[in-house]
Amino acid sequence: MTTHRGRFIAAIALAGAVLGIRPVLAQMDFAGEWAPVQDEDNTGNPYTGEFLGIPMSRAGSLRAQAWNASLYTLPEWQCRPHGAMYISRGPSQVRIWKEIDNNSRQITAYHAEWLRSVDNPYFMDGRAHPPSLAPHSWGGFSTAEFVGDMLRINTTHLKEDYYRRNGVPSSDEATLTQYWIRHGDYLTWVTIAYDPLYLSEPMIRASEYRWSPNQQIPPYPCTPVEEVDRPQGVVPHYLPGANPFLKEFGEKYRLPTEVTLGGPATMYPEAARKLERQINGVQ
Repeated sequence: MTTHRGRFIAAIALAGAVLGIRPVLAQMDFAGEWAPVQDEDNTGNPYTGEFLGIPMSRAGSLRAQAWNASLYTLPEWQCRPHGAMYISRGPSQVRIWKEIDNNSRQITAYHAEWLRSVDNPYFMDGRAHPPSLAPHSWGGFSTAEFVGDMLRINTTHLKEDYYRRNGVPSSDEATLTQYWIRHGDYLTWVTIAYDPLYLSEPMIRASEYRWSPNQQIPPYPCTPVEEVDRPQGVVPHYLPGANPFLKEFGEKYRLPTEVTLGGPATMYPEAARKLERQINGVQ
């Protein structure tokens, strides 16, 4: 009886060990080619002054209102890649691939690359983030780990960049937490931006991609040119209160300018209800 009991306990322990490694074997696979689903504000070019729902601080708002689209004509801007704060919300398809250790056969990193972006590695080998004074880059430095079927990515060491291509700035003090969530042929890409300089609250956004195999993501060759009609040394910008395009978005959709210029309050349902009362003349 004791022998049979011992074998039974050993069998249970073996089964437990096998079941214990199943989550590792069954981790979600995100590798492939993905095309963006065009919804919300993750594609195309937003209006100047279209800052609704973005929790910009006072410094972020002033910086955004000074933006001039002609900035992109500067030679140093023409070929710069999109940074991590923006690119997952952009209109470009993305290719994701795995880096596998030859001996352990474990995933040591995922990589993602879009049109007009750098290779973004997300290290999964347990390495630590660099010290705070280490150089910053467009893609930053990222580590990743599985949380159930989700992949959680923590990104630091980002260059100053933008959250939207209409002047909403991101600082070099900002960090990014990202989540990949896959449901069949759809990939949900959640980003949470923390920016002590240009955001008053964390900004949470989500984008959708659909699996699109066999697509071609071409390289991004670029040769900058110099605008001949611009005086030497001029950087396009507007002084505070002088941007003539800030009201266009609100005028088109009949929204008050103070709403379209964003801020933490515009993230919440109360802002929509307050706007409805203003439109209907109810205090």
